[in-house]
Amino acid sequence: MRRLVALALAAATLHAAPIRTLILSGQNNHNWRVTTPYLRDLLAESGRFDVRLEEEPAGVTTATLASYDLIVVDYQGPRWGPQSERAVADFVASGKGLVVVHGASYAFSGLDILGPGHVKTGRTEPPWPEWAEMVGGTWASHPPPSFHAPRHQFAVKFTDPAHPILRGMQGGRFQTLDELYHCMRFLSAAHAIATAYDDPTVGGTGKDEPILVTVNFGQGRVFYTALGHEKPGMQEPGFAITFVRGAEWAATGDVTLPPEFPESRAARPVRVQVVTGGHPFNPEFYEIFVHRPDLDVNVTGHPDAYTHDFRKDVDVLVLYDMISEISDEKRANLRGFLEAGRGLVVLHHAIADFGSWPWWTDQVVAGKYLLNDEGGRPASTYKHDEDLYVQTVGSHPITRGIGPLHFSDETYHGMWISPKVTVLLKTGNPLSDGPVAWISPYDQSRVVYIQLGHGRFAHQNPDYQELVHRSILWASGRLQ
Repeated sequence: MRRLVALALAAATLHAAPIRTLILSGQNNHNWRVTTPYLRDLLAESGRFDVRLEEEPAGVTTATLASYDLIVVDYQGPRWGPQSERAVADFVASGKGLVVVHGASYAFSGLDILGPGHVKTGRTEPPWPEWAEMVGGTWASHPPPSFHAPRHQFAVKFTDPAHPILRGMQGGRFQTLDELYHCMRFLSAAHAIATAYDDPTVGGTGKDEPILVTVNFGQGRVFYTALGHEKPGMQEPGFAITFVRGAEWAATGDVTLPPEFPESRAARPVRVQVVTGGHPFNPEFYEIFVHRPDLDVNVTGHPDAYTHDFRKDVDVLVLYDMISEISDEKRANLRGFLEAGRGLVVLHHAIADFGSWPWWTDQVVAGKYLLNDEGGRPASTYKHDEDLYVQTVGSHPITRGIGPLHFSDETYHGMWISPKVTVLLKTGNPLSDGPVAWISPYDQSRVVYIQLGHGRFAHQNPDYQELVHRSILWASGRLQ
């Protein structure tokens, strides 16, 4: 699953020191538990920022901020107290950067402090005047009151296209779907680099309202974006590109990040086809493939898998299915794919696929879960929720630096495993056969089997996610 807004790094950025960034969050009338990590990821994936989070801004001091270049505020709630507020204002005035996102402009305005879901709490505090000076304006309750129209599509128009944040962005505008704030009381120091027409037919003012604003505060720089209502607004490409470029400008006074988002950082992401079906699984399985810009992942299930020659469309096949039989036509397409040198990663219960196809079980996967007694061997067994301590075996690019691992997972016992496999991982659990990941000896493509991965405990484990990621890259030939 590709991130819509994955950044490609500009050559000049590759050698620049990372911008030390602190995001202040922890309370908001918006869902900060979702938006703050998303903002962090946008910054981190640009390759330009080293990002940390602080969920208790009231504890921030001058010493806390000393090593940072930039503060990003995704907060709306009670004031932080004299010490922390002084530390933030002095930080910006000293020549460093501040980015204020969407509803954080409402904070410290003297208005009713809003709780989660925009519920009024009935609590008010005196306003923090310096906050309004840094943001470039504030919300007001007296007529005309500050508010917004419902989320709708509108055009953000550049009023200062030569500004470093907007420089190089084509078209002089972009479309977005978001809230459009209106009637904020902006100060003379605020410089609107982009505005949007607030259409009265959807409850707007009929005026051009400031959307992207810059402010010089002391020796420092502030970028305020009124965009970004919840995660859907932040996923809009226009928000994402102006947010990361605005952050770089606030921290440094210049922008080196590219003015557009290519689809992936990878020059050509690995094309992955994930096949499911025949066995239930938790949706957390898909988290394995999230935030992987070097993978272009598609998912299909039976009976739609292998219905055509897919050698030109897919680089690596990842199986998380459990299907006992497929047609001769599908066998031919699957065999043609592997004999063309494409990669294969088999996960967990997919070891039970195609049990009556010796070429598949004996040569390709080099292992088999016996669903029934077979050739004098009893059927294989499984046990859920077993405590597994897993060790790496030897040295291989897939497992180098990973492990030891600890899982609560399903064990398999009594499988047939070819003596020719190269074992990558093993466990001493007596309800397991020992090897839990291996490289197949099949010499016409790269094949990996990983027995781990029954449920969410594994799927959400960073080591397991990295294990599968590396297996895909190795099977594609990208990891040596």
